[in-house]
Parts: sequence; C-alpha cells; structure tokens
Amino acid sequence: MGKWENQGEGATEREAPLPTFRWEEIQKHNVRTDQWLVINRKIYNITKWANRHPGGRRVIGHYAGEDATDPFRAFHRDLDFVGKFLKPLLVGELAPEESSQDRGKNSQIIEDFRILRKTAEDMNLFKSNHLFFLLILAHVIVMEIIAWLIVFYFGNDWITTMIASVILATCQIQAGWLQHDFGHLSVYKKSQWNHLAHQFVIGHMKGASSDWWNHRHFQHHAKTNVFRKDPDVNTLHTFVLGEWQPVEYGKKKLKYLPYNHQHQYFFLIGPALLIPVYFQYQIIMSMIVYKKWADLAWAISYYVRFFITFVPYYGFLGSILLLTFVRFLESHWFVWVTQMNHIVMDINEDPYRDWFSNQLATTCNVEQSAFNDWFSGHLNFQIEHQ
Repeated sequence: MGKWENQGEGATEREAPLPTFRWEEIQKHNVRTDQWLVINRKIYNITKWANRHPGGRRVIGHYAGEDATDPFRAFHRDLDFVGKFLKPLLVGELAPEESSQDRGKNSQIIEDFRILRKTAEDMNLFKSNHLFFLLILAHVIVMEIIAWLIVFYFGNDWITTMIASVILATCQIQAGWLQHDFGHLSVYKKSQWNHLAHQFVIGHMKGASSDWWNHRHFQHHAKTNVFRKDPDVNTLHTFVLGEWQPVEYGKKKLKYLPYNHQHQYFFLIGPALLIPVYFQYQIIMSMIVYKKWADLAWAISYYVRFFITFVPYYGFLGSILLLTFVRFLESHWFVWVTQMNHIVMDINEDPYRDWFSNQLATTCNVEQSAFNDWFSGHLNFQIEHQ
C-alpha cells in the first residue's frame, strides 16, 4: 500500500463517483484494440497508451482484462512516478461486491505474498551491492584481455584458438548474466544509470540490443511459460513443449518435424543454433526494423573492437569464424542454464494464476554453491523478479 495507489484519484473522482464494473465486463476488454486492466481495484484503459509503454505494448497487453497489481509493482521501481501516467487512463473501479482478484484467484496466497515481499523490503534484501557488480564486470574484462594475450603470445594454432574461444565464450555468458541485472533496473536506484549500464554491457560487451532484450524478457516474466505470451517458449514449430502443445499439434495434424524424435535432435538444433543463428538474426533485424539506432551504435562498437583485436591474427574471415564458434559455445551454456527454468516446468496456455503462484510454478530451484552461483549468473537469487 502506498501513495501510488491513489494516483488515479483526481478532482473528477472527488466530484462524482467513478463508474463501477464487474469482472465479467472487464474481462471482455482483452483484445489489442480494447484493453483494460485493474491495479488496486482501479480500472485503467490502456488501449491507446500501450504503444507508448516503455516495456512494449505486448507485455502490458498480456494482462488486459485481469488484475495487474502485483506485476505492476514487480516491474516498476518508482511507483509514485509511474502512477502519474495512470491518472488520465482511469475509467472506473471494481464494484464493491467484486473480489479484488479475477478468475477465482486465491486472495489469501496473494495477501501472504505481499506480506512476504514487504518483509523482504524491510530487510533490505532488494538493496544491491555495487562492488559485487563492479567485480563481475571487471572479471569479464580481465578474461577478454587474457584471451587476447594468449593469442598474442602463443599464436593462432588450434590449441591456442580453442583455449581463447572458451575464455571468450565465458566472457560472453557472464556479460549476459550481468546485463540481465541491469536490464531489470535492480542495481542502481536511478533507472537512468541502470539503462546506461545495460546498454554498455549488452551492446558494447556483447553486440546485442537492450531494447530487443527488454521486449522479450519482460514478456517472459509477465507470463512465464505461457504459450503465445512468453517468447522463451516460442520454438517456431521446432519442438513441442509441455502437455498441451503436443495434444494441440496432434489434433491439428501439424507435422513440421518428427516430434517423436525431438529428444534426439534437440541437441543438434537448440543449443547449437539459438544464439549464433536465431538470436543474431532477431537482434539485427529488430534494431533495423524498429530504428533503434542507439542500440545499433553500441552493437557496432562491439564488432569493431572484436575485429580490431583479432583480424591481425586470423584475418577477416577467420575472425568471423572465431566469433561464430564463440557464439556456438555460449549458446550451449545459455540453453542449459535457461531451459532448466522452462522445459522441465509447467508449460501451458494461460492458467490465469496469481503472480506469485505463477512464478513458483515456473521456477526450478538450483542448489546453492559457489560454482552454481557463478555458472548460472546468480539467477537463483533473483528475488527482484517477485
């Protein structure tokens, strides 16, 4: 509870009572051309504003026709500031006899979760250690320098190239975990500093796009493991996941690939091609199509730095092959870590669970150890997702 909850209450509300609506009516407003959502029993029409939403229209649209109180809080650090944008969107409130939760969600679980979150805030568990993130960045930079020194001193033979490639792939994956924290705005108090750090790490250190990552990753957290809403389980007909999708494909007789053998070809397609082919294509196209020139400039700075560093030893074509091999190694690491949180968990159509229950149902615990923490980028401690 806080001041942000009343941001939508202005002079109009004091002069005349707000219209009241039942959930049955609210749930009808869940299509792209007509979107309402509920935050703390207040109803907001986000249809036109969704295109201006910094996180993208899709992530906010995934909660159209639903209560979005807890995801709203999870995705926004400065609630008072964000609340100002809600005021002109206010169209009504829930009828007094209506539950605060839609679709029969368990109110007691939601209340318990909010108490738990408040306890975590009071314990300063959301407060980041800036030195920790600086050391993570430093160890990535040091490893990049070591990879270059190995090639510089020992030449470009196969053994040296393999060692340098493994080190560079480690740099890439660790930079990937680091940019994740900046992307969640969880390191610095000021969002501007998080955005700048995010663009530097994902752009200059990895050659990717912060806008592309935000667009995908926020949807992932908004509706984790939900078909057509979580991009991370959109496998483009390559695999069928969960219990629902195989049945659906069977009914429609969709046979893009021999899915009864997908456990055999997964190793050849998933880890091997995700980053060097699929992600690379998506990243480049998104920056060009959506005219994200700042992201493109950051990405170009990475490629310029990489080719200046390695062209003298491998030539231009050789450097492209080196980069592709590094992406290939990184892709294996990335897939094994991230898919622990997808394939083995519940994957289905939207179950309309409350925020906390959905996070628990789609999160796979990883045993805590110094190696697991480093290997998985400390994702087992990402309580800011809640």
